[in-house]
Amino acid sequence: MNSEKNDNEVNIVLYDSDCPLCTFQMKLLTWLDWFNQVSFLPINDSKAAAIAPDLTREDLMEAIHCITIEGKIHRGARCFRYLGMRMPLLVPLSLFLWIPGVIWVAEKFYMWISRHRLVLSRMFGCKGACVIMPERNRDQAD
Repeated sequence: MNSEKNDNEVNIVLYDSDCPLCTFQMKLLTWLDWFNQVSFLPINDSKAAAIAPDLTREDLMEAIHCITIEGKIHRGARCFRYLGMRMPLLVPLSLFLWIPGVIWVAEKFYMWISRHRLVLSRMFGCKGACVIMPERNRDQAD
């Protein structure tokens, strides 16, 4: 799930590719990333440790992380808030997450989902949905 830009020109999202729910979300985000602002990198990729050496394996397994072009790291719901400002269809969600107190609730909700993501994947059939939803081919001009 790479974009056509170099890693230092885009925001990089690190995600758990062994989790069907996480993979489904990343495939969905590739379709929402109209301006190719994000590159998606599985945490199992050898580049992940080099891109974010301060993040432990446990940190990476606990939440999605976005490393900005400037090198700042956003995790969990804050990652989605950051990405939302770069993807037109997610701007309303992102603006909502900027309302005072909302991000605190969103982080709690995100952590609950993160802890139960494998069970939720089975309940909602994410593995099957991941097969159905194609990844957007980002090598072609859109």
